[in-house]
Amino acid sequence: MGKVRVRQESKKLFIDFRYDGQRFREQTLLDDNAKNRKQLEQLLQRMEAKMLLGEFNYAEFFPNSSNLQKLKTCQPTNTAKLQVVSDLDTPLFNDFSNQWFDESKIQWRASHVRNVSSILDSSLKPAFGKKHVGDITKADILAFRTKLAKRRGRGATGLVSPKTINSHMSILRMVLDEAAERFDFETPYKNIKPLKLQKTHIEPFSLHEVQRIIDNVRADYCNYYTVRFFTGMRTGEVDGLKWKNIDFAKREILVRETLINGETEYTKTDGSQREIPMFGQVHDALKTQYAATGHMSKYVFCNQLGQPLDHNNVTKRVWYPLLKSLGLTKRRPYQTRHTAATLFLASGENPEWVARMLGHSSTEMLFKVYSRYVPNATRMDGSAFERLLGNTTPTKPQKEQHHETA
Repeated sequence: MGKVRVRQESKKLFIDFRYDGQRFREQTLLDDNAKNRKQLEQLLQRMEAKMLLGEFNYAEFFPNSSNLQKLKTCQPTNTAKLQVVSDLDTPLFNDFSNQWFDESKIQWRASHVRNVSSILDSSLKPAFGKKHVGDITKADILAFRTKLAKRRGRGATGLVSPKTINSHMSILRMVLDEAAERFDFETPYKNIKPLKLQKTHIEPFSLHEVQRIIDNVRADYCNYYTVRFFTGMRTGEVDGLKWKNIDFAKREILVRETLINGETEYTKTDGSQREIPMFGQVHDALKTQYAATGHMSKYVFCNQLGQPLDHNNVTKRVWYPLLKSLGLTKRRPYQTRHTAATLFLASGENPEWVARMLGHSSTEMLFKVYSRYVPNATRMDGSAFERLLGNTTPTKPQKEQHHETA
């Protein structure tokens, strides 16, 4: 269904419609008033009636239009229903996406800036860069998604994962929606739903397995995994943890930053900013760690050079070999966070309190991921988890002073 619109620059009316699978916009010399709008709406009705009958001749209605070159066949006549001028072209996707990126990045974290830039350069610009933003159709968008889904990636099938596809499509949608608003056309990104994601699969360790890991891990990583297992901090949060955010007086860990690509920056969300009590062994582990690295680095956990840990190296050289030696199922280090969450819940802590400790803005994610671990609970102060840890004691001396350079 075509529409009558107005150009903000000229205040003249134009017709926005689809024909032969393409979008067309025809600018007129008519001012924006009720009479002229009615005239154009009547014209649109006649055009659409001819389209339904298969009798529409573009050149009959717009003989001087530059859009005629878009059509494979046309039969110009001398009959003109309206005095028209060439359509005002919208910018190329390549140019507008650059403008959108420059205007938007001021509000993003550095890691998100890098991610969006990568998506634009590797996927969206190659696919749409030479198209005018106003000419991109829904069919173009769906074709792009289909092609993207066939790329090789790290998904379970060996292809790009649905989550990655959704990330690319989300950036495309934002660019096109902004362009549609600025250049007054209807966005083609309509009724395109994100791909369904599989439910998060968690494989938490039992408390007994946690103690086995801590008792048998390399001595220079004992404190590190103690903190990970009993706080539920994200990998970037614990790797980017600095001594200035350790409050021994209040026995609190202040989560204020996260480590991404070797640099610390603001946490994932505002809700991720939080204070985590030093439960059980955590206080002792951090005290021991301070004696080891407090004088050599601003980072709590660091290598021999005082630099933050490289989590990929730690995973390959420490984590996976340890699980294999203990006969435990291979699991990503992020399961330490899931383990903390399930231990919090199993001890009887209130889900709202647990959500705060994990840095969730609400309990929605908590119930979605950990629903089968949530018992009836009333406490919300950490006391139940404290008692749970009180029933266990570390059996391995915590001696090492720093980590080897990985």
